[in-house]
Amino acid sequence: MNKIFIIIKREFLTRVKKKSFILLTILMPFIMAALVVVPLWLATLNDSEQKNVALIDTTGKYFQSLKDTKSYHFFTAPEMLPEFRSDTSNVQAVISITDDLVKSPKAITMYSREEISADLLSYVESSINEQVRKDKLAASGISNLDNIIQDVQATLSVSTVKWNDDGEETSSNTGIAIAAGFIFTFLIYMFVMSYGSMVMQSVTEEKTNRIVELMVSSVKPFQLMMGKIIGIALVGFVQLFIWGIMLSAILMVAGAVFGADATMSAATASPGMGAMNMPGGAVPEISEKAEMMQALVNLPYAEIIIMFILMFIGGYLLYASFFAAVGASVNEPEDTSQFMMPMIFIMIFGLYAAMYSVENTNGPLAFWSSLFPLTSPIVMMVRIPFGVPLWQELLSILLLYATALAFVWLGGKIYRVGILMYGKKPTIKEMIKWIKYK
Repeated sequence: MNKIFIIIKREFLTRVKKKSFILLTILMPFIMAALVVVPLWLATLNDSEQKNVALIDTTGKYFQSLKDTKSYHFFTAPEMLPEFRSDTSNVQAVISITDDLVKSPKAITMYSREEISADLLSYVESSINEQVRKDKLAASGISNLDNIIQDVQATLSVSTVKWNDDGEETSSNTGIAIAAGFIFTFLIYMFVMSYGSMVMQSVTEEKTNRIVELMVSSVKPFQLMMGKIIGIALVGFVQLFIWGIMLSAILMVAGAVFGADATMSAATASPGMGAMNMPGGAVPEISEKAEMMQALVNLPYAEIIIMFILMFIGGYLLYASFFAAVGASVNEPEDTSQFMMPMIFIMIFGLYAAMYSVENTNGPLAFWSSLFPLTSPIVMMVRIPFGVPLWQELLSILLLYATALAFVWLGGKIYRVGILMYGKKPTIKEMIKWIKYK
């Protein structure tokens, strides 16, 4: 047992002292935070220059619908002037309306020297469509028809409430539950793949350099394999712990610098988009934000973290033992692809199963994929925020660890023979023979 600890210590210290590990550990939280914060920050930035848009309206009915925004200034023009086409023109676009749009819906065209920006096109379409709708309602001759239709078309939002074990009501939010599940799902998928591949790479390098021949003279192959698997797992946990602390600190600083309302500002940055779906352009009540924060607080964090750790360890043991066996079997790194592809396909299937399971977290796909050991570490994490019966969690863990131990045993059988095999590409038939050796 002491020899395994020595190998664990060697694997751990060798990897945490590498410059690549130190750089990745320091830089990755900043990269992850930038992927969240920078797009939101850029979305809140508006071009300070107000662009000119000309309107040529032969009907004289639609200019009143196009109100100036922070980004665009609308003005009327009698006709299409030659300077509008010039490269030096200060006119961004020209809107031409040649007939009553109620009678001729195709009688509107936009011209520009470049592609029309999405925000301008969306604003013009929504504004003109609103005016056309009002004209159609006015032509019907029914009084207050506009108000009646607005009332009929008014949308509502459904509040969701969960009952806890004591029957008390707590706020919930499906979107937050989905986001929380996917975060932990992608973490398991990413780290099981990356650290499992790290085990295979380590074994392959030592076998190629013939260092392993010296190592197995003093330790058993199984001890060597388990030492590598556990040592690299500890590297992963240390890296995850550091990333968690750094990312939390970075996001707290970013929230203080950019403000907690960055997401709200980003959603309303485009003209006409922020309040388009609200009656009278009203702003959503702050209580909705408070409800979302309450739903975030009400997530079962203890259950999520415990299941994440158990699923991460079980999934890592399962795949890392397989990767170690593959690394010990091949002579060159490029020979690993034929054995890796089936397992990669299974993990990709698990990822897609998790994506589709959010639509029905208790459906057959979600249920069976969260019990099947090769996909359960990925799929189960999507279901946890929605509530999973305890017996299903325990059964999933039992099946996962039983399979992981079986993979460790089989991987150890293959490892002890394959680690000293050179000059011959292994086949599935050969590896089955290695398992049968005593």
